[in-house]
Amino acid sequence: MADGPLLGECVIALDVGGTGMKGALIDRGSGLLVTERRPTPRAHGPEAVVDAVVAALRSLAREAAQRGLAVRRAGVVVPGIVDAERSLAVYSANIGWRDLPLAAVLEERTGLPVTLGHDVRAGALAEVRLGAARGAQDALFVAIGTGISAALVNDGRLLSAGGYAGELGHLVVEPDGRLCPCGSAGCLETVASAAGIAMAYTALSGRPVAGAAEVAALLAEGDEEARAVWARAVEGLATALTAAVTLLAPEVVVLGGGLAESGDLLLGPLRARLAEKLTFHRRPHLVAAALGDRAGCLGAGLQAWDAADVMRAVPCVPAERTTHR
Repeated sequence: MADGPLLGECVIALDVGGTGMKGALIDRGSGLLVTERRPTPRAHGPEAVVDAVVAALRSLAREAAQRGLAVRRAGVVVPGIVDAERSLAVYSANIGWRDLPLAAVLEERTGLPVTLGHDVRAGALAEVRLGAARGAQDALFVAIGTGISAALVNDGRLLSAGGYAGELGHLVVEPDGRLCPCGSAGCLETVASAAGIAMAYTALSGRPVAGAAEVAALLAEGDEEARAVWARAVEGLATALTAAVTLLAPEVVVLGGGLAESGDLLLGPLRARLAEKLTFHRRPHLVAAALGDRAGCLGAGLQAWDAADVMRAVPCVPAERTTHR
């Protein structure tokens, strides 16, 4: 620790993505005191990723010490299937770990108390408390990037279901559609993810594109193949959201991730198509995420503060006196 009295408290927040990590020291008011970004070395295997996470946590802990800040806890959020109740990274296709007790590993190697969470559920928590869904008791957060995942807030509580809730990207929207890496066919990810849109455009036009942003730019220029691919993606999203709205009745649907940054190019037609599909349903507000790529990191910080406060509230029960014979 730095010399002198402590100036305050903070938590460490780390959002581990498939390509990069976003870390921060976060105060109780969700202010970002220090931020760091570094690559995720997934090409070198899951152990290298764990090493990088450890290095990031240690670096942020040093930053806190230099500022005289007491670190209450670290919040780490990762992609894939995450069982937060058991602090277990169950599975991640992108990173390669399976049934990894990640929180325990990080605690042993850093000496920090660690709360493990899911990146998209953390993003949803941040959007509900701080962002586009602030105040909503029932919300659906959909992250559209290389893949598609969702997080569900029902009556103010994040739904986890052992880490399996929210796999909207694997809802089948085209039963005779393209094979998905998950083993099914016609999943929403094959139609409306950034990777799916880029692949569909290349297949239709014969011209390779770098990603969905390029397809969006071509759409704005009046490209007919881009228009067809975009309309198919919108239809797939509208079909999936209709199913989600029917089951969950959210007040608000928040779209995040890279594709949502296309703004009204996506939101406009999607709102219209969703409105056509809904009948008696509770009609949600469909909005773009407010926190951008900070949502996961902020959510990790919120989860860390929540866990720290729970630990502080637990009374210290003295151990029963043992009589030695």
